[in-house]
Amino acid sequence: MKRKDQPTETLTENKKRSPFSVAMGAAFMMAMAAVGPGFLTQTATFTGEMGADFGFAILLCIIADIIVQLNIWRIIIVSGKRAQVLANEIVPGLGYVLTGLIFIGGFFFNIGNIGGAGLGLNVLFGIDPKYGAVIAAAIAIIVFVVKNAMTVVDRTVQLLAVVKIAILIYILAVTTVPVATAIHHTFMPTHINFYSIVTIIGGTVGGYISFSGGHRLLEGGVHGKENIKYVNEGALTGIGVASVIRIMLFLAGLAVVVAGHTLDPSNPAASIFKIAAGNFGYKFFGLLLLAAGMTSTLGSTFTSISFLNYSQNKQSWVNRYRSALIIIFILASTLIFYFVGSPAKVLVVVGAINGMILPIALAILLIASAKKSIVGDYHHPKWLTVTGWLVVLFMAYAAVQTLMTIKL
Repeated sequence: MKRKDQPTETLTENKKRSPFSVAMGAAFMMAMAAVGPGFLTQTATFTGEMGADFGFAILLCIIADIIVQLNIWRIIIVSGKRAQVLANEIVPGLGYVLTGLIFIGGFFFNIGNIGGAGLGLNVLFGIDPKYGAVIAAAIAIIVFVVKNAMTVVDRTVQLLAVVKIAILIYILAVTTVPVATAIHHTFMPTHINFYSIVTIIGGTVGGYISFSGGHRLLEGGVHGKENIKYVNEGALTGIGVASVIRIMLFLAGLAVVVAGHTLDPSNPAASIFKIAAGNFGYKFFGLLLLAAGMTSTLGSTFTSISFLNYSQNKQSWVNRYRSALIIIFILASTLIFYFVGSPAKVLVVVGAINGMILPIALAILLIASAKKSIVGDYHHPKWLTVTGWLVVLFMAYAAVQTLMTIKL
């Protein structure tokens, strides 16, 4: 029997998919949402500025990623409700505040996502980045509105994940990677930069990204404490994929920096590939940027729109007008990129803002995990509760330190 609060699937979801298949779709949606143009820009920028010391920020990022995703995914799935609904049940109106923070952050990130895909097409084929962004937006819209759209989205991001990893393997193969230096400074940094920590965690697990996997599982009909095993499988798979890609890009950038090269501040990620493998590497970067832009566009669009939905009914206005909302969201992002240009700096700054949103969002869900009216007889693991609150406190502290030093 269907529970009253059980999420309904969208009309574009294939209802015969197994929970494991949906969990893998959620894993790659979360991972690839994190590995977008902002990810490339942030990682390359801080590697160029900090060298091997940036490994420490990546280590903290991976630890925080595990804690945050396992907490958020579990609480969402056990309750069977989206994050904004949980927030409203804790404090009436709080869900609308959370929606505003997540939606605005996701929208600005999407400008960079669409722009990144357009720049990728420019590198590959010489297409004007503005027209490339229009092409990328059209492809993203088509992926979302076709029959069984979420299945198509899942398969698309999984394919593009393979493309990203293959490209980075090639770049690492043609460079001399200072592994010993990277390991030493990762665990014993000579300098700690809070801005880099907040930005990199925010760009990986902050804002909309931390909710993309949990909301995707609900969309596929996976909920209830009996499905926690799929939460663990999906969350840890997604974290693993995103972490491997980030480490690979960091090592590639570090190899270039240690060799005495200076990254171009206007496009530090492109510099890594061009210096490492010449024009051929630069073309590879174009393909990577296109893949990153497309996957993050799909992730940010899906998750941002999901935050507008406060109803479990498939006939809710968000579900009825989902296609229109998706089209508007993507077109608005594209138009801003078209008329304003590449928001490279915005990608880094919005990553920092997402990092500042994270302690608020995580605290809301941790409070929800302790309310029987929300989770019933489910008992949230103490180690997740304790480490979750430690992440909240650390990120709040790091956010304050960042606000005191950030220069826009």
